[in-house]
Amino acid sequence: MMRLNRLFILLTVLFTVLTAGDCSKKSEPGPSPTPNPPPATNDVEMWLTKGDQSALLQKQTTILSFGTTPNVFTNIDVDSSTSYQSIDGFGFTLTGSSAYLINRMGATEKANLLNELFGSGANSIGISYLRVSIGASDLSPAVFSYNDMPTGQTDPSLTNFSLSQDLTDLVPVLQQILTINPSIKIMGSPWSPPVWMKTNGSSVGGSLQTQYYGVYAQYLVKYIQQMQARSIPIHAITIQNEPEHGGNNPSMLMNAAEQTNFIKNHLGPAFQTAGISTKIIAWDHNCDNPNYPITVMNDPAAKNYVDGAAFHLYAGDISALSTVHNAHPDRNLYFTEQWTGANGSFDGDLKWHLKNVVVGSMRNWSRIALEWNLANDPSYGPHTPGGCTECKGAITISGSNFSRNVGYYIIAHASRFVPAGSVRIASTEAAGLATVAFKTPAGKKVLLVVNEGGAQGFNIKYKGKWAFVSLPSGAAATFTW
Repeated sequence: MMRLNRLFILLTVLFTVLTAGDCSKKSEPGPSPTPNPPPATNDVEMWLTKGDQSALLQKQTTILSFGTTPNVFTNIDVDSSTSYQSIDGFGFTLTGSSAYLINRMGATEKANLLNELFGSGANSIGISYLRVSIGASDLSPAVFSYNDMPTGQTDPSLTNFSLSQDLTDLVPVLQQILTINPSIKIMGSPWSPPVWMKTNGSSVGGSLQTQYYGVYAQYLVKYIQQMQARSIPIHAITIQNEPEHGGNNPSMLMNAAEQTNFIKNHLGPAFQTAGISTKIIAWDHNCDNPNYPITVMNDPAAKNYVDGAAFHLYAGDISALSTVHNAHPDRNLYFTEQWTGANGSFDGDLKWHLKNVVVGSMRNWSRIALEWNLANDPSYGPHTPGGCTECKGAITISGSNFSRNVGYYIIAHASRFVPAGSVRIASTEAAGLATVAFKTPAGKKVLLVVNEGGAQGFNIKYKGKWAFVSLPSGAAATFTW
């Protein structure tokens, strides 16, 4: 038994020594558990409209993060250190018919609509610029001027001048809009002066008689003063809507030499004498004749009074604006009208108008981008006899109800995100991708992209980092960060 006890003790000691040697070694660390990656931050917000209307200015939930992981996709580079023109706004023409239809909606429905169009809330699109007709346009319920006289009579002293035809609908609607957005800018454009001033005595075509140049200048002075007296400031006026198109009702022809004469010898001095600061804008017609406004501004006396030139795009190419900018870089440019038609398609109009009217005009120095008519009824009226029968408004109004058309989304993709006072900044383009970028007064960056081709992915690159996005075929998106 003694011998067995000694053997047990000996084995115990031996085991202790051996294990003590092992325990003297530090244990090797095992592999550390992989930490969970931090959640991706959403650096870029995206609003999408698809050509098939399955998304309409819809905020997306996809996480878009700036990073530096390489990929093979095209970069759209945005550079906020390179800036161009300041932006006055985006909007429509509040035609006489638009005002007529809006003013006949129920009070609650009208207030809701105007807040959606002109307000700054989460559900508003923030329209910041309006054009109105001085007198009737072809999208007014009837033809009129502010100084109509019986056939054969004239009124060179403008004794009978009156805004009465606009006091029922246009002025009250403008006043309500101004309570919603007091800083909205308004441009006035005449389609025709009173017929007694014209060579043909008709609301259609004809020219302004030379003997009435001074009288017509005073007519426009009175218009601005009487609108101001009703708390409606007129930011700018064009001399004549479409001065080379005399077939509309109403309309008037005015060539470049006549417009130059009228501005430098009559309207400019009349504004100066009356202390009117409203901007005077030449042309207001298509991109196929940039030489017209260049001719006006090549006259130093006329240019002294002219702020710049306005354009439509029913003919020519949007690059005409840059032609005028290059000739007179110290003057401003304005894109004032383009209509969507009753027979147009949503997807086709969305792409074409966003590429040309919004992206194109902005990339070619325009301070504004305006679509044509704000509102129509289901029959594309009211309009004058001979006026446009298929001009589709941004909205269609039926009684107190309304629906949104493609023009609404064309403008909203810019107006909701790019307030007045923003500045265009540099952005590159890529095959099938038209782009324009802005920096807002609050410092936000805004990028509008129109995808003319098939579905494709690309990177929004800014300050050395990029975020990958994909855009469906024919879609448009506004990105902000």
